[in-house]
Amino acid sequence: MTDTFLDDTRQRLREFARERDWDQFHSPKNLAMALAAEAGELIEHFQWLSESDSCKLDAGAKAEVGHELADVMLYLIRLADRLDIDVAEAVKQKLVLNEAKYPRDLVRGSSRKYTEY
Repeated sequence: MTDTFLDDTRQRLREFARERDWDQFHSPKNLAMALAAEAGELIEHFQWLSESDSCKLDAGAKAEVGHELADVMLYLIRLADRLDIDVAEAVKQKLVLNEAKYPRDLVRGSSRKYTEY
């Protein structure tokens, strides 16, 4: 995903909300709650699947999951915009932090949290 994609999407979301007079509803609190709700809808698609089945979605289920992923991404981008956070930069910084917290030679093949080693 490029910074241009994020910038273009952020601008389209701004216009979408402005054209509908929705800025009044798009407080960070409301957007965070909507983001959590959409994440819950994404989880529902996997809730009762086995590990194996969760990797083998049929075309219809995969399309539905794609829509839920898009909803999560759209709310995330909108929330970052309302808080004036450069989400692309935040992701880059977080990757650096994660690389330091989880050194590959120390955690290879382990799912333990960084506080456990």
